[in-house]
Amino acid sequence: GIAGNWYSAFALFAYACGFSFAYVALSAGTGALLLFGAVQATMIGYGLWAGERLRTRQWVGLAFALGGLTWLVLPGVSAPPLRSSLLMLSAGAAWGIYSLRGRRAGDPTTTTAGNFLRAVPFTATTGVLAFGQFSFEGSGVMYAMLSGALTSGIGYILWYAALRELKAATAAAVQLSVPVIAAMGGIALLGEPLTPRLLASSAAVLGGIALVIVRK
Repeated sequence: GIAGNWYSAFALFAYACGFSFAYVALSAGTGALLLFGAVQATMIGYGLWAGERLRTRQWVGLAFALGGLTWLVLPGVSAPPLRSSLLMLSAGAAWGIYSLRGRRAGDPTTTTAGNFLRAVPFTATTGVLAFGQFSFEGSGVMYAMLSGALTSGIGYILWYAALRELKAATAAAVQLSVPVIAAMGGIALLGEPLTPRLLASSAAVLGGIALVIVRK
Protein backbone atom coordinates (compact mmCIF):
# COMPACT_ATOMS: atom_id res chain seq x y z
CA GLY A 1 0.00 0.00 0.00
CA ILE A 2 0.90 3.67 -0.22
CA ALA A 3 2.90 4.96 2.74
CA GLY A 4 1.80 7.99 4.73
CA ASN A 5 -1.80 8.59 5.78
CA TRP A 6 -4.77 10.75 4.87
CA TYR A 7 -4.60 12.93 8.00
CA SER A 8 -1.03 14.02 7.28
CA ALA A 9 -1.81 14.44 3.59
CA PHE A 10 -4.72 16.75 4.38
CA ALA A 11 -2.57 18.75 6.82
CA LEU A 12 0.06 19.11 4.08
CA PHE A 13 -2.59 20.25 1.60
CA ALA A 14 -4.12 22.70 4.11
CA TYR A 15 -0.71 24.23 4.72
CA ALA A 16 0.13 24.64 1.02
CA CYS A 17 -3.33 25.87 0.06
CA GLY A 18 -3.68 28.37 2.91
CA PHE A 19 -0.13 29.63 2.40
CA SER A 20 -0.60 30.12 -1.35
CA PHE A 21 -3.94 31.95 -1.22
CA ALA A 22 -2.96 34.05 1.83
CA TYR A 23 0.14 35.46 0.17
CA VAL A 24 -1.94 36.90 -2.67
CA ALA A 25 -2.86 39.77 -0.33
CA LEU A 26 -0.11 39.68 2.33
CA SER A 27 3.33 41.24 2.38
CA ALA A 28 6.26 38.86 2.82
CA GLY A 29 7.04 40.11 6.33
CA THR A 30 3.46 39.99 7.58
CA GLY A 31 2.96 36.51 6.16
CA ALA A 32 6.14 35.23 7.78
CA LEU A 33 5.17 36.53 11.22
CA LEU A 34 1.66 35.06 11.02
CA LEU A 35 2.89 31.72 9.66
CA PHE A 36 5.71 31.15 12.12
CA GLY A 37 3.68 32.49 15.03
CA ALA A 38 0.98 29.90 14.31
CA VAL A 39 3.57 27.13 13.90
CA GLN A 40 5.16 28.00 17.24
CA ALA A 41 1.83 28.18 19.05
CA THR A 42 0.68 24.85 17.62
CA MET A 43 3.83 22.84 18.23
CA ILE A 44 4.88 24.34 21.57
CA GLY A 45 1.29 24.22 22.80
CA TYR A 46 1.10 20.53 21.95
CA GLY A 47 4.45 19.89 23.59
CA LEU A 48 3.34 21.53 26.84
CA TRP A 49 0.04 19.63 26.73
CA ALA A 50 1.95 16.36 26.21
CA GLY A 51 4.14 17.00 29.24
CA GLU A 52 7.22 18.62 27.71
CA ARG A 53 8.72 21.40 29.78
CA LEU A 54 10.99 24.20 28.65
CA ARG A 55 13.69 25.45 31.01
CA THR A 56 14.09 29.16 31.67
CA ARG A 57 17.09 29.26 29.33
CA GLN A 58 14.97 27.75 26.55
CA TRP A 59 12.14 30.26 27.05
CA VAL A 60 14.69 33.07 26.85
CA GLY A 61 16.13 31.54 23.70
CA LEU A 62 12.69 31.26 22.13
CA ALA A 63 11.98 34.92 22.95
CA PHE A 64 15.30 35.94 21.36
CA ALA A 65 14.56 33.91 18.24
CA LEU A 66 11.04 35.32 17.85
CA GLY A 67 12.32 38.83 18.50
CA GLY A 68 15.04 38.36 15.89
CA LEU A 69 12.49 37.12 13.37
CA THR A 70 10.26 40.11 14.02
CA TRP A 71 13.15 42.51 13.52
CA LEU A 72 14.23 40.69 10.36
CA VAL A 73 10.86 41.01 8.63
CA LEU A 74 9.74 44.30 10.24
CA PRO A 75 10.29 46.51 7.15
CA GLY A 76 7.83 44.37 5.18
CA VAL A 77 5.12 44.25 7.85
CA SER A 78 1.80 45.93 7.10
CA ALA A 79 -1.75 45.75 8.43
CA PRO A 80 -3.10 42.47 7.01
CA PRO A 81 -6.58 41.75 5.61
CA LEU A 82 -8.61 39.52 7.93
CA ARG A 83 -9.32 36.76 5.38
CA SER A 84 -5.69 36.42 4.35
CA SER A 85 -4.57 36.53 7.99
CA LEU A 86 -6.90 33.67 8.91
CA LEU A 87 -5.69 31.67 5.91
CA MET A 88 -2.05 32.13 6.93
CA LEU A 89 -2.74 31.29 10.57
CA SER A 90 -4.55 28.15 9.41
CA ALA A 91 -1.58 27.29 7.20
CA GLY A 92 0.79 27.64 10.15
CA ALA A 93 -1.38 25.44 12.35
CA ALA A 94 -1.61 22.84 9.57
CA TRP A 95 2.17 22.80 9.13
CA GLY A 96 2.57 22.40 12.88
CA ILE A 97 0.22 19.41 12.82
CA TYR A 98 2.02 17.92 9.82
CA SER A 99 5.33 18.28 11.63
CA LEU A 100 4.01 16.77 14.85
CA ARG A 101 2.65 13.78 12.98
CA GLY A 102 6.05 13.31 11.36
CA ARG A 103 7.60 12.44 14.71
CA ARG A 104 5.75 9.11 14.58
CA ALA A 105 6.18 8.50 10.85
CA GLY A 106 8.06 5.60 9.30
CA ASP A 107 10.63 5.89 6.54
CA PRO A 108 10.88 9.62 5.67
CA THR A 109 11.15 9.09 1.90
CA THR A 110 8.23 6.73 1.41
CA THR A 111 6.09 8.57 3.96
CA THR A 112 6.65 11.93 2.25
CA ALA A 113 5.97 10.44 -1.18
CA GLY A 114 2.79 8.82 0.11
CA ASN A 115 1.57 12.04 1.70
CA PHE A 116 2.25 13.94 -1.52
CA LEU A 117 0.27 11.38 -3.54
CA ARG A 118 -2.61 11.39 -1.08
CA ALA A 119 -2.74 15.20 -1.21
CA VAL A 120 -3.30 15.17 -4.99
CA PRO A 121 -7.12 14.72 -4.84
CA PHE A 122 -7.48 17.67 -2.45
CA THR A 123 -5.22 19.84 -4.60
CA ALA A 124 -6.90 18.84 -7.85
CA THR A 125 -10.35 19.64 -6.45
CA THR A 126 -9.17 23.05 -5.27
CA GLY A 127 -7.58 23.69 -8.66
CA VAL A 128 -10.85 22.97 -10.48
CA LEU A 129 -12.86 25.20 -8.14
CA ALA A 130 -10.39 28.09 -8.42
CA PHE A 131 -9.47 27.60 -12.09
CA GLY A 132 -10.87 30.98 -13.11
CA GLN A 133 -8.39 32.78 -10.83
CA PHE A 134 -5.32 31.20 -12.43
CA SER A 135 -3.08 32.42 -15.22
CA PHE A 136 -0.43 30.16 -16.73
CA GLU A 137 3.03 30.94 -18.05
CA GLY A 138 5.62 28.39 -19.09
CA SER A 139 8.30 29.66 -16.72
CA GLY A 140 5.83 29.83 -13.83
CA VAL A 141 4.69 26.24 -14.35
CA MET A 142 8.32 25.07 -14.55
CA TYR A 143 9.35 26.86 -11.36
CA ALA A 144 6.24 25.59 -9.57
CA MET A 145 7.08 22.01 -10.51
CA LEU A 146 10.71 22.42 -9.45
CA SER A 147 9.88 24.08 -6.13
CA GLY A 148 6.97 21.79 -5.33
CA ALA A 149 7.95 18.35 -6.51
CA LEU A 150 11.73 18.58 -6.20
CA THR A 151 13.02 21.04 -3.62
CA SER A 152 10.00 20.89 -1.30
CA GLY A 153 9.89 17.12 -1.54
CA ILE A 154 13.55 16.80 -0.59
CA GLY A 155 13.13 19.33 2.19
CA TYR A 156 10.14 17.50 3.66
CA ILE A 157 12.02 14.20 3.58
CA LEU A 158 14.93 15.73 5.51
CA TRP A 159 12.52 17.38 7.95
CA TYR A 160 10.72 14.11 8.70
CA ALA A 161 14.09 12.42 9.22
CA ALA A 162 15.15 15.11 11.71
CA LEU A 163 11.85 15.15 13.60
CA ARG A 164 12.46 11.70 15.08
CA GLU A 165 15.14 13.15 17.35
CA LEU A 166 13.42 16.41 18.31
CA LYS A 167 10.89 17.30 20.95
CA ALA A 168 7.89 19.31 19.75
CA ALA A 169 9.07 22.62 21.24
CA THR A 170 12.60 22.13 19.95
CA ALA A 171 11.35 21.34 16.45
CA ALA A 172 9.21 24.48 16.54
CA ALA A 173 12.16 26.66 17.53
CA VAL A 174 14.48 25.20 14.89
CA GLN A 175 12.06 26.25 12.14
CA LEU A 176 12.63 29.90 12.99
CA SER A 177 15.94 29.56 11.14
CA VAL A 178 14.09 29.29 7.81
CA PRO A 179 13.73 33.05 7.16
CA VAL A 180 17.42 33.52 8.00
CA ILE A 181 18.40 30.77 5.56
CA ALA A 182 16.18 32.35 2.91
CA ALA A 183 17.75 35.76 3.48
CA MET A 184 21.25 34.32 3.19
CA GLY A 185 20.19 32.57 0.00
CA GLY A 186 19.06 35.90 -1.37
CA ILE A 187 22.49 37.34 -0.67
CA ALA A 188 24.35 34.41 -2.22
CA LEU A 189 22.10 33.81 -5.24
CA LEU A 190 20.36 37.10 -5.96
CA GLY A 191 22.97 39.63 -4.93
CA GLU A 192 20.83 41.14 -2.18
CA PRO A 193 22.72 43.40 0.28
CA LEU A 194 24.07 42.16 3.61
CA THR A 195 22.79 44.79 6.06
CA PRO A 196 23.50 45.38 9.75
CA ARG A 197 19.82 44.64 10.46
CA LEU A 198 20.14 41.24 8.78
CA LEU A 199 23.32 40.39 10.67
CA ALA A 200 21.91 41.41 14.05
CA SER A 201 18.52 39.76 13.58
CA SER A 202 20.12 36.58 12.24
CA ALA A 203 22.43 36.45 15.25
CA ALA A 204 19.41 36.83 17.56
CA VAL A 205 17.45 34.08 15.79
CA LEU A 206 20.33 31.60 15.63
CA GLY A 207 21.54 32.42 19.13
CA GLY A 208 18.03 31.97 20.49
CA ILE A 209 17.69 28.61 18.74
CA ALA A 210 21.03 27.57 20.22
CA LEU A 211 19.75 28.34 23.73
CA VAL A 212 16.72 26.13 23.06
CA ILE A 213 18.51 23.10 21.61
CA VAL A 214 21.97 23.00 23.19
CA ARG A 215 22.22 20.84 26.28
CA LYS A 216 24.67 21.36 29.12
